Amino acid sequence: MTTPKEQKRELRKEALARRDALETAWRVDASLAMAETLLANIEFEPGSVVSGFWPMRSEVDVRPMMFELAAKGARLCLPALLDKTTMIFRELVRGEPLVDMGFGTFGPGENAEVLDPALMLVPLAAFDGRGHRIGYGAGYYDRAIERLRVKGMKPRLIGIAFDCQKVDRVPDEPHDVVISELLTESGLHRFHHAENRTRSGA
Repeated sequence: MTTPKEQKRELRKEALARRDALETAWRVDASLAMAETLLANIEFEPGSVVSGFWPMRSEVDVRPMMFELAAKGARLCLPALLDKTTMIFRELVRGEPLVDMGFGTFGPGENAEVLDPALMLVPLAAFDGRGHRIGYGAGYYDRAIERLRVKGMKPRLIGIAFDCQKVDRVPDEPHDVVISELLTESGLHRFHHAENRTRSGA
């Protein structure tokens, strides 16, 4: 019998293969349309901290979303990997250089201010209809979100993916973060039961 970790590895592989097979031009158009959907469906106070991510491989390009959010007064930040287990968020400032963060992505350098996001655009490899996600296997987001919650914060989590990344069911593990909202090319989907919290083994 396979373990949840092994099952996730196979589901991740299959979902990413489907995403990689999408035509590049289609992904660009879908990413732009998703930016419009997001802006039409969320409200936030000017100055709110929003984390995005620099796209790698065939990920949804959230840069149009981030730039639109910034135009409406959001303060942007991107993930920065400090070591094999720790991820923080550094402020993204126009004109400041980005550095290689590994895994084919980029982020602000060490001189950038560290921020705690109130709204997080969360990348993922696969998801199911319950709001459970599969990341890329390193657990960076799970740990980063848990650290924010330990500090008393309840960041709004919006998973970002294409519809083709949906799977029947993500195997449950106690440390998994359950997202309450998911943005795909078909719209902004809400999982009311997820309650935007970390699962506690249920």
